[in-house]
Amino acid sequence: MNPLTQLTARVVALAHENIDTDQIIPARYLKAIDKAGMGANLFADWRYDANGKPKPDFVLNQPLAQGAQILLAGDNFACGSSREHAVWALTGFGFRAVISTSFADIFRNNALKNGLLPIVVDPATHQELFDLVEEIPNVELTLDVAAQTLALPGGRTVGFPIDAFSKTCLLEGVDEMGYLLAREKEIARFEATANL
Repeated sequence: MNPLTQLTARVVALAHENIDTDQIIPARYLKAIDKAGMGANLFADWRYDANGKPKPDFVLNQPLAQGAQILLAGDNFACGSSREHAVWALTGFGFRAVISTSFADIFRNNALKNGLLPIVVDPATHQELFDLVEEIPNVELTLDVAAQTLALPGGRTVGFPIDAFSKTCLLEGVDEMGYLLAREKEIARFEATANL
């Protein structure tokens, strides 16, 4: 997993509310146990027609979506069933952060464990961001994980919450196991001196 410290990137807006994980990655793609290729199936039922051809009017099929790393989503993003594949599909497409007013708890935890930053903003900022993307379709935002801020083009910054452990893992580019393995010598020293 690549560290996520600071990121300046284009934003793709998907204004639908209550997008569930079955819409993010349909159940027929859950047989895979490998992350490889998951990005191609992101929002598959919305992106492709019955013949598998991209629908030109869907936002992720438009030229400005290519290379975008921030998804601006509607309220209550990733509700529904708990499938880690949803996060794999988002990161496989190239997203490093998703902005919404709320996330399903299981999705938020899966996202943080896989290097995807879920950013919660208040409803007024959320609407401001949608207005900004409509006004400037190729707008870029800057996020700073250490400072826990999202910087808008006009210079305004917005804070976002993240727990200390997840923040450390994102900054170091490790999952929970990677975090422990990086501290293997410290753990061995403790075990050698502790009265267990």
